Amino acid sequence: MYDIIVIGAGTAGLTASIYARRASKSVLVIEAESYGGQIISTPHIQNYPVAPDISGFEFAEKIYNQSTELGTEFVFEKAVGIEIDGNCKTVKTESNSYSAKAVIIATGSENRKLGLENENYLIGRGVSYCATCDGAFYRKKTVAVIGGGNTAVEDALYLSDIAETVYLIHRRDSFRADQSETDKLKEKSNVKLLLNSNVTKLLSDKKLTGIEVTDTSGQTSSISVDGLFVAIGRIPENSSFSSVIQLDSSGYAVAGENCRTSADGIFVAGDNRTKEVRQLVTATADGAVSATEAVKYINSLN
Repeated sequence: MYDIIVIGAGTAGLTASIYARRASKSVLVIEAESYGGQIISTPHIQNYPVAPDISGFEFAEKIYNQSTELGTEFVFEKAVGIEIDGNCKTVKTESNSYSAKAVIIATGSENRKLGLENENYLIGRGVSYCATCDGAFYRKKTVAVIGGGNTAVEDALYLSDIAETVYLIHRRDSFRADQSETDKLKEKSNVKLLLNSNVTKLLSDKKLTGIEVTDTSGQTSSISVDGLFVAIGRIPENSSFSSVIQLDSSGYAVAGENCRTSADGIFVAGDNRTKEVRQLVTATADGAVSATEAVKYINSLN
């Protein structure tokens, strides 16, 4: 029986483990893949206090090492559900069960897909969801990015230094990204903006050869591209816990700034929580708050 189980070893989950261990609670972190979460694919973090320019991988490695040095235990298994029996919460994985007095769900989110024919087949054959992971494969080639938020604009900026031509396609007439990043983008001579437009078809011959783009007037055109980078948002990974905590219509765990869910002793931290701002600094904040609240909850049981 652990004091706290943290599901997810991203920034929020690792921060939670640090705060919980510093409160002398026993902690198990359950992670389906590798520690670090989505920040690992970010080449430069430039908006985190004290670390004006650090890679996502280096950031994740530092916070993981800090957690392990404090004595956090880790298992790399996929959590598939939670069962509650009084003050005992049992986290089920695909192969084991682990029990704790409190659980912090910090599973983050996954890439949202376009939902187009052959999209899954073309992943790795021209379709990607990570520009920093796959951008090097398209040096001096033509690529397109779809999306209008910070990730899409940052992807386009990153690719503009690698590819010959970058199309940035967005379904609205303006971007949701930070103005400073958008201004940088407009200075790039090899970036072409296609606003009020959607990608409606993927063209391929064993690999991606182009895209069909339809604007809001219904006019359709085809563009030859070697790669398409999809950056249209993410889906919260909460479905495995929908039977025990309340989710909103978009699948986010309903919780306020105290990170408490609808179930006593279960907390949520990070991008899978209902909130306005989803940034690295808010993930660490959630981790700190959720662990603090979990410690309060455990102490109240005594």
